[in-house]
Amino acid sequence: MTVLVGIAIFVGIVGIVVPILPGAILSLAAILVWAIVEHSATGWIVFAITAVLIGASQVVKYVVPERRLREAGVPRRSMIVGVLLGIVGFFVIPVIGMFIGFPVGVYISESQRLRSHAAAWTSTKHALRETGVSMLIELLGTSLAAALWLIAVLFVV
Repeated sequence: MTVLVGIAIFVGIVGIVVPILPGAILSLAAILVWAIVEHSATGWIVFAITAVLIGASQVVKYVVPERRLREAGVPRRSMIVGVLLGIVGFFVIPVIGMFIGFPVGVYISESQRLRSHAAAWTSTKHALRETGVSMLIELLGTSLAAALWLIAVLFVV
């Protein structure tokens, strides 16, 4: 069972970088299953701490990039257009379409708003950078949770 939980956590971490799966949620669910099967105080303490780590990363991954995009002058509307075109792109060109559709959507929205290629491209670069920051924050929170689980499995339980 522990090996399956470890595989699920790993798949969850991969799902953060390749956003096909709900990565952090999958990892947290795997740790929950482990805590239920483990049925010990250690298991529940590990689950509680990992829930806080992953939960905090889920909040911070939206707050920090949103604030930095606002400071850079990129409106929420452009991000929404980017996300919508990313979703369309995902279905038009499976897997990689999301990575094409998002920047194209942001660029089109910003180009329409700013009426300048250079300004639209600058906004698009800000959006891409902050999307990467968001992924890194989620990856950090989930990796810390996975490390805590692994330490508990190897040294405590």
